[in-house]
Amino acid sequence: MAEQPDEIKKLVTVATDLAYPAKVRIETIESIGRIGTHDALLALLTLVANEQLTKKERELALKHAGKIVKAGH
Repeated sequence: MAEQPDEIKKLVTVATDLAYPAKVRIETIESIGRIGTHDALLALLTLVANEQLTKKERELALKHAGKIVKAGH
């Protein structure tokens, strides 16, 4: 279980690295959303608050965060 937060941290690093194309960052945000844990929820909310990301990326992170909340995490 301790590996999962490290995996999420790595994914957040990719999702916030503006050197990567937007497509890669979007796919990474979707991957975090699929994890569906409380740690993933917190990571997604961090992405929502990141003003350097595009509006589309932030909205996608919010959408996935909402799904996790609805699922009860």
